Amino acid sequence: MSKLVVCFPGIGYHCDKPLLYYSRSLARELGYQDCRNVGYTYKAGNIRGNEEKMKEAYEVLFSQAESELADMAWPEYDDILFISKSIGTVIAASYAKKYKLKSVRHILYTPLAQTYLFAPDHAIAFIGTADPWSDTDEVIRLSEANHIPMTVYEGCNHSLECDNTMKNIEILKDVMQKTMDFCKGTP
Repeated sequence: MSKLVVCFPGIGYHCDKPLLYYSRSLARELGYQDCRNVGYTYKAGNIRGNEEKMKEAYEVLFSQAESELADMAWPEYDDILFISKSIGTVIAASYAKKYKLKSVRHILYTPLAQTYLFAPDHAIAFIGTADPWSDTDEVIRLSEANHIPMTVYEGCNHSLECDNTMKNIEILKDVMQKTMDFCKGTP
């Protein structure tokens, strides 16, 4: 069985930050031989709360992701795992939908509400109650409506962190355990 993991970062949360770095490492340990890190940039300043800038950022980043993944031979893979963070969750979900990638499973770290417009199948999600980028209650409701299991971390921000380093390590361990369990599941 050929397995592929593709990481879709956030704007300020690149693929070598903890959530994406460790989940990608776990995926490799679990037999995802091929790995692609999508890299994109958007430098229009603070976009939080500005719907027009968010839409523009999405369009720019989606276009960059399409270019980076243009050479992919998707049918060669039996199991495709999209690991995404923040706006990357929107890009990953919309990419899978646009290209009709049925065998994709999604790990959604701190998804934005817009992610659910693309109804990702076979997914799990994680969010913190102190996430300034999301209306946590809305994202939880959208996850439930889409039958996506959501883990909620009390007092955690958009990086799933709080003000206590040791607690952050415990949270990261919990996130990675749930990520590993999901990766071990059947596509």
